[in-house]
Amino acid sequence: MLIDGFKGKKVFVTGHTGFKGAWLVAWLQKLGATVRGFADRVPTQPSIFDVLGLESKIEHQFADVRDLDALVAAIDEFKPDFVFHLAAQPIVSVSYQDPVGTVTTNVVGTVNVLEALRRLDRPCCAVFVTSDKCYENVEWVWGYKETDHLGGRDIYSGSKGAAEVVIHAYHQSFFAKPGSNVRLATGRAGNVIGGGDWAPDRIVADCMRNWSAGQPVDIRCPSATRPWQHVLEPLSGYLNLAIALADNAALSGESFNFGPRAEQNRTVLDLLKDLSHHWGHDSQAQAWRVTGNTPFHEAGLLKLNCDKALFHLRWEASLDYEACVRMVSEWYRAYYQRERDMYELTLQQIEDYEQAAKKRGLKWTR
Repeated sequence: MLIDGFKGKKVFVTGHTGFKGAWLVAWLQKLGATVRGFADRVPTQPSIFDVLGLESKIEHQFADVRDLDALVAAIDEFKPDFVFHLAAQPIVSVSYQDPVGTVTTNVVGTVNVLEALRRLDRPCCAVFVTSDKCYENVEWVWGYKETDHLGGRDIYSGSKGAAEVVIHAYHQSFFAKPGSNVRLATGRAGNVIGGGDWAPDRIVADCMRNWSAGQPVDIRCPSATRPWQHVLEPLSGYLNLAIALADNAALSGESFNFGPRAEQNRTVLDLLKDLSHHWGHDSQAQAWRVTGNTPFHEAGLLKLNCDKALFHLRWEASLDYEACVRMVSEWYRAYYQRERDMYELTLQQIEDYEQAAKKRGLKWTR
């Protein structure tokens, strides 16, 4: 299964310099894959891409996914067995500041990856990473299923819903035809936390930036509820989905949700308390203050139904909430205290995650 499925394979990753992309590259290296990255820049300072030293560990190039010619040339030259498309403008608040950039990156960039795959003359399996925010969120308590309506009240969510529509259209128009070289699927996940995220307006990243500087973090919506999941949970889903595509053509064109167990729904305030405990804060005043300032719309409740992934991929989340928070805290503490080699720690956390999944008897660990 997953352990052997990428060994010796060529894997093309867009957005490899980002938070999820860098974790994915590290895991693919651990699995024995040859990785090539494609991204326009290193998105933050500090960045997990730099912290892990991935610049010297893989072949990669800096180019924009909106540059069709560059993308087509890169994929054609590399001739990948697998493609993971993660390149995106991923921040809701930024989508209000730059709606055109958000839409062109998230929609046109996706079209360009699809077009590059359409022109590829060899078999390839591609996983397109979108978001749980692609759904039309009506704030209900049930998890969204892959057949629920797409939509979005903000530009970011709308761009992800639009990307899903375009992927479906390309599949039906080109890749569903007999003789197609390409199999593709989409992975939907959200509320991802983990070591190495320094993006703006994300709760864990904001906490670590401020706490490392001895400052409390400003919180907008402490009562907002999220199904928090460690970054390795959806990544394991994407990797499993890619292998399943290679084995089963019937999955091509499908979408899959990847989320944590239902009991991992926690409020922002719950997460703050648990993270601050691991950080060593003695009081709330040291850790956070509530501003009540919400300059843009934020969902109060959003969770996913992952039964489809369980049925078709035998995939389910492996970590409980406490383990997730512990791993996040361990990573940042090691970084800010300069305790360990961060690439080795990252690989160790991946190994620990694999072992946790193995204890649960998940099919992909066999």
